[in-house]
Amino acid sequence: MSAATDFNDLARLVSLDEVRHQVHQAAPTSPPTEAMELPSWPEPILPGTLRTPAIPCDVLPTWMGAMAQAVSESTQTPPAFAVMSCLAVLATVLHRRFEVAPFGDDYTEPLALWTLSATPSGTRKSAVLNAMLGPLVHWEETLRDRMRSTIIRTSATRAVAKKRIERLLQDAAKAKDESEREGIRNEIAREETDMPDEARAPRLFTGDTTAERLQALLVEHGERMAVHSDESGIFLIMAGIYNGGAANIDVFLQGHAGTPMRVDRAGRTAHVDKPALSFGLLLQPDVLADVASSRRFRASGLLARFLYAMPASNVGRRDVRKHTPIPADVRDDYKRHLFGLLEGVPGPLAAPKVLPLSDAARGVWLDLAEEIERQQGDGGRYESISDWTGKLPGAVARIAALLELAEMGLASQEVSQVAMERALRLGRLLIPHAQAAFGLLGTDAIDGDAAAILKWARAGGLAEFTRRECQKAQEGRFRSVERLQKALDRLEHQDVVREFKRPNRGAPATTAYRVNPRALST
Repeated sequence: MSAATDFNDLARLVSLDEVRHQVHQAAPTSPPTEAMELPSWPEPILPGTLRTPAIPCDVLPTWMGAMAQAVSESTQTPPAFAVMSCLAVLATVLHRRFEVAPFGDDYTEPLALWTLSATPSGTRKSAVLNAMLGPLVHWEETLRDRMRSTIIRTSATRAVAKKRIERLLQDAAKAKDESEREGIRNEIAREETDMPDEARAPRLFTGDTTAERLQALLVEHGERMAVHSDESGIFLIMAGIYNGGAANIDVFLQGHAGTPMRVDRAGRTAHVDKPALSFGLLLQPDVLADVASSRRFRASGLLARFLYAMPASNVGRRDVRKHTPIPADVRDDYKRHLFGLLEGVPGPLAAPKVLPLSDAARGVWLDLAEEIERQQGDGGRYESISDWTGKLPGAVARIAALLELAEMGLASQEVSQVAMERALRLGRLLIPHAQAAFGLLGTDAIDGDAAAILKWARAGGLAEFTRRECQKAQEGRFRSVERLQKALDRLEHQDVVREFKRPNRGAPATTAYRVNPRALST
């Protein structure tokens, strides 16, 4: 048979039975069912539920990584919790004493670090925090016991001097002439001069404090303090719950940046030249979302200073019969290294030691900085969290310096490429966690718009829609096509919709979107 033929030719040249056979073998022409379409669609990432990569314990070196792994296995919690808590503890030990200079000049980054892990209630966050903070609690207790007699003796000496000054003031008021008063004033001055400074047991961290008390703690403890907590109290304080809603966040911002702090108010002064404040928080996601909804938190850059961990919860998948204690040698090694890094604390207040980056470390660090910069402008991948990504290179430099000191000790002279590579790996892993966190906080406007589109499509049971239909149905939200397009691009990137061109006879094709059936049925 020739190429140009039909079933009539087939019946004439072969038989009617062959025609029936060919018709029976033909594929159906009906549209594919939804069930047939499903395999071609990946699982969608719904707005506000961005998948986050695991943060493995091997991003930390040797003794830190071993402890993080042991804590994660013992508590049956995602490794991210132990990793972030370990970093916060390391910053607590080293901040204010060291800084990192990415370019080796006057631009320096303090080693204060803010970590925030979001974990639902019942996920054993207290167990993680207690394990990581254990050596710091022991260190504080040891020095407090060692200084007990000195503290008691100094307090008694100061109390006697204050009482003597009170009596001298009364005598001065009763003095009969100026020469007698002058003699008493000189005696008061000697008492003031000879009075010893108040002796305090050293403190590395607190858990619940007001902004005002935190300023005093920075003054009292060598311009350095940390907040470690698994409760929401500190966020309530930041939001101004005890000040009629007037949030006092300056001390927090200054403590992260290391900028001079000057407080001169009635009855209270605080002068700190280089404050260093670190955070290690494990909070419930709903608490975080409620408290951090303040617009000032975002506008001030406070939210952009945190390094977020938003791992998937393993609640419901834990082995309740399994008990894995932290190996004694791992725990002891962790404690020994932290005590070694605390050598010289407390001590005279001195300028921080500055660690430059090695040439190789600077090269790979600049690669990250350039990569981030190119993707956080208008329409860029990180546009919605550009305030956070703008601080990421600085945070990575801080982490690299901390890891260098952890591995090589207090005598470290520069940040190596090895330490920087570890920090870069962690920094890149943290980006989707930050995207998930900002989506949870309701501060990602594009994610909110994307959620609104999906809600509209679900309500109408729309398998597909045009861009014009979407804008017209939600014209109160999408007054510009540009805003609508950003939300549609987000949905397409997260496999919720797919753009296609719907042909029109005699007219340009219409831009339309098919909806992932899984997104409609979820």
